[in-house]
Amino acid sequence: MADKISAALLYVPELLLHVSRGVRWDSDHVITLDDPTTAILQECVTSGQMERIHVGLDFFDASINRIAAWVIGTRNAKKGLLKGLLQPTQALREVELAGDYTSRLAMMEDARSLPWGAVWNEYCARQDTAGDNQWLGAVKTYESSVLSGR
Repeated sequence: MADKISAALLYVPELLLHVSRGVRWDSDHVITLDDPTTAILQECVTSGQMERIHVGLDFFDASINRIAAWVIGTRNAKKGLLKGLLQPTQALREVELAGDYTSRLAMMEDARSLPWGAVWNEYCARQDTAGDNQWLGAVKTYESSVLSGR
């Protein structure tokens, strides 16, 4: 689906995406940072058309805490966008236009191992929010102290 985003933007003024993780025919679920979802979010960034793309997420999952579902889905969407922001998009465009497909492939493969996790944790620290492996405790405490009383 990711490769259809740029093509669709040639024909529509704006693109509305409902990003979800299909589990069964009757439900949508919290997104995970799997390869197809990451590719969709990266393409949103690398298309250079983020102002025309609206990303909606699905947070329903009756099997897990709804606050955790919201946090997990939102953080995964932001991580996918971050991975797109960290790609050397301009350099990739330049070597492609020059017909240097060897360099393009090498750069694309090198970008796969960029330390995006460290950048993500630094982003969280600068936003004064919990990084990976730090937020779940707060959700569990809220669940037991507030949600359990509802």
